[in-house]
Amino acid sequence: MEVRRTVPVKLDVDSDDAALLRETVDEFLWAANYVVDHAWQGDYKTTSKAQLQEETYNEVRDRTRLHANLVQNARNKAADAVQGVVARWKQGEYAGKPHFSNPTAVYDKRCGTFHDGHVSLATVDGRIEVEYVLPDPERDTPHSRYLDNSDYEVTGAELHHTDGEWFLHLRTKAEVESDTPKQATTGHSTVLGVDLGVNQLAVTSTGAFWSGHEFDHWRREYEKRRGNLQQCGTRHAHENIQAVGRKETGRFKMMLHRIANGIIAEAVENGCTVIAFEELTGIRDRLSGASWGHKWAFERLYEYVEYKSELHDIDVAQVDPENTSRRCSHCGFTHPDNREGEGFECLKCGYENHADYNAAKNIGLRYLRRNQTGDGGGAPVGVRLNRGTLNANGEYEPPAGDSGQSGSPRESPTLNEANGDSAERSSADHSSGPPAREKKP
Repeated sequence: MEVRRTVPVKLDVDSDDAALLRETVDEFLWAANYVVDHAWQGDYKTTSKAQLQEETYNEVRDRTRLHANLVQNARNKAADAVQGVVARWKQGEYAGKPHFSNPTAVYDKRCGTFHDGHVSLATVDGRIEVEYVLPDPERDTPHSRYLDNSDYEVTGAELHHTDGEWFLHLRTKAEVESDTPKQATTGHSTVLGVDLGVNQLAVTSTGAFWSGHEFDHWRREYEKRRGNLQQCGTRHAHENIQAVGRKETGRFKMMLHRIANGIIAEAVENGCTVIAFEELTGIRDRLSGASWGHKWAFERLYEYVEYKSELHDIDVAQVDPENTSRRCSHCGFTHPDNREGEGFECLKCGYENHADYNAAKNIGLRYLRRNQTGDGGGAPVGVRLNRGTLNANGEYEPPAGDSGQSGSPRESPTLNEANGDSAERSSADHSSGPPAREKKP
């Protein structure tokens, strides 16, 4: 099984090299925007990378000092962005012409050479060697786990300029053995299920909600600002478009980091060893009302949770999302009419709850069942709820010392679970989203 990890590394850059990197990034962004401009001509937008390579490569090489592979990487970045816009159009959504302003450049192994403690980067004036700023190698960090691990290979990186500092987001991969049934029976896993959505960006099986209203508000606001500035067509407007892009990216990254930290905190507080998400491939097609911006947000959120979880020895996994929003997490009955909007009511057993909370539990259960042995054995695993757990058989286990009769809020079990009243968990610390609630049939 292939495992990929992204490790952010600060660079120790002197003033001369910093100037070269800035010039390189500026020309990289110019190249990417030039390709977008070319692809945007006429009634039909060009999305083929091969065609854009043939039609723009020589011109970009002549007008920039970029390494040949940086030119190709800029073309790929532009083509991917145009493809994303066309995909949104096909879904009947509005999307404007892409424009790159965030100071980044994409490096592969042909224009960057990645060593243990330093990197050699192609610039507009030859190559420079830059030292990494690394934490104490004796500490258990993502750097020691992946950069110092011979099993992991650096495949490329994205160069970032943030608050006057330079960073490389190093992409690594390794081939590791997947869990076998024998391995699955020897460990103890408590799983935090996470459902992703539009109205609620993230909901956990513990009943924590992070609303998507703020994200949608600012996505529309920034899109409106860019549209107004593009109509002006002046140089000043162009510079303001770049500033808007930087503010947008910064705001959304800060928002997603905050959500990622909250998910990690939920996992740590509840003693979870695994955080399970639904597979991100095709998520935009599955979610009604999801935009290309949502897909970007989900991918970034997963990435942030993935590398932040390493500091807490928590694994992050993805599971098949099929029917997780339609299946009753209490009795297992699956039907499209179980869900209506954000409400879930099982047609068979009558279980009622917020639909995304129900889906989060199903995601956790699917991870458990995927890792169980065929003979019904396995480790003492469970999906963490707002109180207690569900095991792989759907059976409810209350917290230690909790009979469910003390008046404390808890997860209400049904069918395979013991009878009990509703579980209330406030998520006020996380968002304005609704708390998880259970209603007995």
